[in-house]
Amino acid sequence: MKITIIGATGMAGSALVAEALKRGHSVTALARSAEKLAQLPTSPNLTTKVQDAFALTSTDLATADVIIDAFATAPSLAFQHVDLATSLIAKLRETTHPRLVFILGAGSLQTGDDHHLFVNDIAKDPNAASFLRIPQSQLKELNFLRDVDNVNWVGVSPSANFHPGAATPFLLGDDELLVNANQESGTSTGTMAVAILDEIEQPQHHQTRFTVADK
Repeated sequence: MKITIIGATGMAGSALVAEALKRGHSVTALARSAEKLAQLPTSPNLTTKVQDAFALTSTDLATADVIIDAFATAPSLAFQHVDLATSLIAKLRETTHPRLVFILGAGSLQTGDDHHLFVNDIAKDPNAASFLRIPQSQLKELNFLRDVDNVNWVGVSPSANFHPGAATPFLLGDDELLVNANQESGTSTGTMAVAILDEIEQPQHHQTRFTVADK
């Protein structure tokens, strides 16, 4: 399968590149830094390209079977999460190919007996002020996507602690923040990559969001 990964050198993107190559897929890795792209694994199945994601055309997108949006940016530019999603969707209206996969934040998940949004808990943490705009913008991104019914998309949210690490056995859910048997809510980048590649190879979700957590 031909998989294009936007933000391929980031925490999530680099894990996705490694997992997709491991499974024998043809990967096009897009990022803003040539130096970081050069640090990705060498493989005959990997093509790297310095690319502004906002400049991708409909023709560019059509060359892939799947496009994964693993875009990351500074909190001051958090609105670009929504802008990029709207840009990609606009270029693929009334299509079923390629499939779009969006990595969303944990803030849009529900938690507690009253099923409130986890972003509300994040906002109460004084240490979160420096990055709060990111989960807030990713919630807006999900809300936008939920109104899109003529593009083949799926969203994936990690649990509360999204961190670098190898894949582990995992839990899957829909809109509730997941907690494992040890009352931990975390997702490693390796786990996220495996869950996304599993979904790509054997689709279980369509025009909806699911969540994954380390077991």
